[in-house]
Amino acid sequence: MAMAQKARIASRRRYYTPGDVAAHNSATDCLVSIFHRVFDLTDLIRDNQGPLAQPLVEVAGQDISHWFTNNPVQCKTYIDPDRGMTLPYTPHGRFIDVPPSEPTASWSTSFGIPWWQNEDIIVGRLSEKTRKIMIVNVLTQQKDVLEVCSEETMLEIRDRYMEYNKHAESYTWKKLHEGKFVVMNMQKTLDENGVIDESDDFEELEIDEDFYYPIIHVYFEDNLTIA
Repeated sequence: MAMAQKARIASRRRYYTPGDVAAHNSATDCLVSIFHRVFDLTDLIRDNQGPLAQPLVEVAGQDISHWFTNNPVQCKTYIDPDRGMTLPYTPHGRFIDVPPSEPTASWSTSFGIPWWQNEDIIVGRLSEKTRKIMIVNVLTQQKDVLEVCSEETMLEIRDRYMEYNKHAESYTWKKLHEGKFVVMNMQKTLDENGVIDESDDFEELEIDEDFYYPIIHVYFEDNLTIA
């Protein structure tokens, strides 16, 4: 397995922020989202290099739900006014697995289901609601603001924090509750830990988001779990 593929697999998540998807924006590392499903198109593009791959490369890292109808996911169609035929709607150009508008002997459906119905290349879901939190390292007083998915557990949020602190697994995570610091349940989400998302209320009051980040404090524990 190539190193790039290993890195992609290692970076997979249950839930993705739009920013997570946007970071994978090239032909050799391509994620797109469709109706909150996140697809890894990297191998598809590699195996089908040519003009049909180009529209997908151009939207790498983006949401392309507007290309499709939902339940089931199908490529949008339109009625060609000149021929009165129903044709795929591809404003960016025909792409992989979309049939040609004219009959041709070179078109084969041997690939089976089209990639947008292939659950094997779905690597996670786009978050229904993201939120920002501030993590304060009590030992160093470093403060980091992270955008996280509301569906993620504290363990998954800790994995994100590893980008800022590679020793994150050696920290105890606490929240302030009624004047006391309380250890958080790492198996639960922020909401389940009582860290409620009030961002919509603050936005309605036109209060700058810097003033309403929930703050999580992390305490270093010398447990020799890291090298």
